[in-house]
Amino acid sequence: MMGGSLFHHRKHSWPPEEYINRSTLQQFDFDSAAPPEQAWRRRLDSHANILKEFSITFREAVQMVRLGVRLWSYVREEASHGRKAPIDPFTRGSCKPSASQGVPLGGMGSGSISRGFRGEFRQWQIIPGTHEASPVMANQFSIFISRDGGNKSYASVLAPGQHEGLGKNNDQGTSSWGWNLSGQRSTYHALFPRAWTVYDGEPDPDLKVSCRQISPFVPHNYRDSSLPAAVFVYTLVNTGKERAKVSLLFTWANSIGGVSHMSGDHVNEPFIGEDGVSGVLLHHRTAKGSPPVTFSIAACETQNVSVTVLPCFGLSQESSVTAKGMWNTMAQDGQFDRENFNSGLSAPSSPGETICAAVSATAWVEPHGKCTVVFGLAWSSPKVKFLKGSSYNRRYTKFYGTSERAAVDLVHDSLTNYKRWEEEIEKWQAPILKDDKLPEWYKFTLFNELYFLVAGGTVWIDSSLPSEGMAVDHHPARKVEKGDKAVVEAKLNCGEREAEHTFNVESETETFPRLSGEAMSMIPWEVDDSRNSSHLSTVHEVHTEMDDVGRFLYLEGVEYIMWCTYDVHFYASFALLELFPKIELSIQRDFAKAVLCEDGRKVKFLAEGKSGIRKARGAVPHDLGTHDPWHEMNAYNIHDTSKWKDLNPKFVLQVYRDFSATGDMSFGVDVWPSVRAAMEYMKQFDRDDDGLIENDGFPDQTYDAWTVHGVSAYCGGLWLAALQAAGAMALQLGDREFADWCKSTFLRAKPVFEEKLWNGSYFNYDSGSSSNSKSIQADQLAGQWYSASSGLPPLFDECKIRSALQKVYDFNVMRVKGGRMGAVNGMHPNGKVDETCMQSREVWTGVTYAVAATMILAGMKDEAFATAEGIFTAGWSEEGYGYWFQTPEGWTMDGHFRSLMYMRPLSIWSMQWALNPRKAILEAPIINTMDRMHIPPAPLRLCQHETSIRKVAKKASCFGNSVFHCSCQ
Repeated sequence: MMGGSLFHHRKHSWPPEEYINRSTLQQFDFDSAAPPEQAWRRRLDSHANILKEFSITFREAVQMVRLGVRLWSYVREEASHGRKAPIDPFTRGSCKPSASQGVPLGGMGSGSISRGFRGEFRQWQIIPGTHEASPVMANQFSIFISRDGGNKSYASVLAPGQHEGLGKNNDQGTSSWGWNLSGQRSTYHALFPRAWTVYDGEPDPDLKVSCRQISPFVPHNYRDSSLPAAVFVYTLVNTGKERAKVSLLFTWANSIGGVSHMSGDHVNEPFIGEDGVSGVLLHHRTAKGSPPVTFSIAACETQNVSVTVLPCFGLSQESSVTAKGMWNTMAQDGQFDRENFNSGLSAPSSPGETICAAVSATAWVEPHGKCTVVFGLAWSSPKVKFLKGSSYNRRYTKFYGTSERAAVDLVHDSLTNYKRWEEEIEKWQAPILKDDKLPEWYKFTLFNELYFLVAGGTVWIDSSLPSEGMAVDHHPARKVEKGDKAVVEAKLNCGEREAEHTFNVESETETFPRLSGEAMSMIPWEVDDSRNSSHLSTVHEVHTEMDDVGRFLYLEGVEYIMWCTYDVHFYASFALLELFPKIELSIQRDFAKAVLCEDGRKVKFLAEGKSGIRKARGAVPHDLGTHDPWHEMNAYNIHDTSKWKDLNPKFVLQVYRDFSATGDMSFGVDVWPSVRAAMEYMKQFDRDDDGLIENDGFPDQTYDAWTVHGVSAYCGGLWLAALQAAGAMALQLGDREFADWCKSTFLRAKPVFEEKLWNGSYFNYDSGSSSNSKSIQADQLAGQWYSASSGLPPLFDECKIRSALQKVYDFNVMRVKGGRMGAVNGMHPNGKVDETCMQSREVWTGVTYAVAATMILAGMKDEAFATAEGIFTAGWSEEGYGYWFQTPEGWTMDGHFRSLMYMRPLSIWSMQWALNPRKAILEAPIINTMDRMHIPPAPLRLCQHETSIRKVAKKASCFGNSVFHCSCQ
């Protein structure tokens, strides 16, 4: 799909009139039937090209041969236990990835099903950690049209017949259906969480059809956004002279993707619900002991719409009712027998047999008249069971219970509440869509990148309703109300003495008091009091029982099966903080508890072949696990991440940003012991006692194939930012001694950082003497990005910040295909791409968005949007590589991808965060730059990190009954 025009032609607008006849748009100008002015668009006859995966060079293969052998052995060992390794580059699915994706279905955390832009249902992720990419071809919408006089009739699946597995001769299955849609006059329009498909005179030239797909992704709505359901609203406009009888058909296989429909013992059952909602339940018995799933397909009967069902038909010649027979019935009668509602449970399917169900909705549309027909889809899989035994109830069961028949209530409520969802969605999106200062591509890409929060393997459990036998972690947050005092005691053993720090937080009438004049005078950092009030002055989210939103997981990517990978969440978390802040705080609480714990079980680290413990006390875990999340963390075993230099600073930076943005004092109080422990743990990496941490000559950070020597721009900058954030948080919580230590360390570390890395125009990659030590790293100002996003002072002189960003823009962005691909991770100062390793030569989509956000914060808005537009052009545009709704971690210079459907690109929301800072951050006091202030004579004395962290952990609440060991002795 990539053409030469990609690098020479820039398109700024995609008006719907380019895709749909203007008169058709006018006819749909009611009930949200017309697609929005700004959306991602494709014609249904567009070619879905096969995507090209990256390959390593010979040099890289030689470098990684030992790792490859160990990884292969590990993958086979896991497979022998019936488990999939979290990273498996050797196994490929039967369905080759293609440029066919569209907006996924459902809310967050209850399993997801994606729907391609041409109409196929694919990318099944009902069971946590499993991913079935192939479409289930029996799952379709179809249309049957006849007109008064009987002269014209049409019958077609509402998807182009351009799919594998179709066209078999004498087939009794889906190939026997009418695949008569060319797609030339049909278009798809995506603005997550909704999508529109407009059939402009296909298959009937005198019938205009709009299908609007709606999912309950509603920011700040922690109930509806957990629902596994979607609604399809069909708007019919008859432009002909005869009355038209229109029957819409929704067919669904009893399957969760792959070959699951072949396992047998599946049962279908018709139902008639309340408010005219009726349809079929499909009870699916999953294989390998996974919890069962029940689907519900339904339509809403009205005065003008009649609903009938066919509870069961098959795809083989042996079926009592075949797919071909079902199709012929619809083509002849336009409906099924009403008696089918009384048929009861179908006979269980046999192994190797596929059973399906159908719901038909029929309406008469008068000449020049309009009609609306609404279908619903829901799936209920109340229990989540991970491979190593732990089970949980999904979030939506808090409202619907755990019965299999909850699917009836889910689909009913979806069909009766979808208009309210749309109102809330439109209210949320309107300010951005109407902002004329924003590029059009940015507006719809901003929303569409959120697809990952549904399709990224998310799991959302209800912590108050554990499944039977589940290990429970009860960690109630403190409630801060009028008159209460939240007392936090952080005991740190410093050498021969034990210092106990106790600080109180009082509240008065929903506001936290500002520090007293006496306390202010004791603070070593000056506070500019010219602004109205501290960002602690208003309680934005008081933590109560009503704020319990359960626990949330999402994958690093569908190819990297690790939950909440923290070094990547660092980038992606802006989306959650902006839209679902309580979920973001819940994730941070999980990591905060983990910091204080240790898992002493032995793990073999594959890069070096050496063994170590799974999780060190004081270290932030890389991830929350794979097969037993929360209980067996650090599924990643390439490197020993307890020696990584970015995870702990990233934890501190995220905590401070979240604390600052939400003003949630309960959160700050709860996680503060972990912040201190995380900072103290990093002291061991300051080898020469100059205040600055050093890297250890291996890829000890998120770029886990890119070796770092000595002081690095990336990790060193994160450390400086963490010192500033931890110090600011310490001040606001009253821990002045620790604030003094942060300040004195910062003042020692910053000049060392600049002396070793600043070369006059940017910060070198590292302070070593390797061939790439002077490389221009796109992500060199990650620490500054977070400092500015959190309302903290700049880490460096603004001229240096702008100079470094300009260097990145001129070299990493503009010297790669004219700026049409994003920012390459590494670039030599001579203008050649750094090919030290596969990651240095890649463009990382999420990092590019983060760099763009840093540019916005530095006042370089034009460069920012030009930088980020490269990701849109290469990944999302019609001339690009085809990565829409599956944005990969990165691509090479020739556009070959690595790791589709990846978490990090959610960082586009950090651009929106930079454009519209939260009020709490804008109103925060300005803490003057540390190096302008007087240093207290006696900074906090930190010593052996292990002993101190044990003291903190002993006071903190750890994972109660889990196997995650918290032996704080």
